[in-house]
Amino acid sequence: MKKIAIILAIAMAGCISAAAQKFALVDMEYILKNVPSYEMANEQLNQLSQRWQKEVEAVGKEAETLYQNYLSDKVFLTDEQVKKREEEIVAKEKEATELRYKYFGPEGELYQKRQTLLKPIQDDVYNAVKKVADERGYQAIFDRASSSDIIFASPRIDVSNEVLAKLGYSK
Repeated sequence: MKKIAIILAIAMAGCISAAAQKFALVDMEYILKNVPSYEMANEQLNQLSQRWQKEVEAVGKEAETLYQNYLSDKVFLTDEQVKKREEEIVAKEKEATELRYKYFGPEGELYQKRQTLLKPIQDDVYNAVKKVADERGYQAIFDRASSSDIIFASPRIDVSNEVLAKLGYSK
C-alpha cells in the first residue's frame, strides 16, 4: 500500500511540474522577412552567387567547346596532338570543378560570405528570442517555420512580433 501511495505521489508531482512549464513559438521566416538588413544581405548573396555561377558555367562551356572541337578534328590529328588536346580538355574541366568548389564548396567563398553577412543578424535574432524568453518566463521557444511536426498552434503563443519589437522593428 505504501508503494502505491509513493508511486502516485511521484506521478502527481511529475504532472504538476510538467504543467507548470511555459513555452512559445516563433516564426523565423516571418521575423527574418521583416528585418531589412537580412533581406539586403540575402539579395547581395544571391547576386554574388549568380555572378560566380556564370563564371563557373563559362569555364565549363570552354571545356565543352574544346571537347566538341576535339571530336570534330580527331580524325586529322596525330597521336601526340590527340593526347595534347585530351590533356587540355581535362585541365579545363578540372579548372571548372576547382572553381565550383572554391566558390560553392563547404568552406567556399559563398559559405564564408554568408557567415560574414548573416551570422550577426541571426545572432541578434537569437538574443532577442532569449530576452523574450527570459522576460516572459518561457522554458522553451520553438521555431514553427522549421518544424513540420507542428500541425496546429494557437496564435496566442506566437511571440514573433515581440521578438521583432526587441530588434527594433515593431509590427
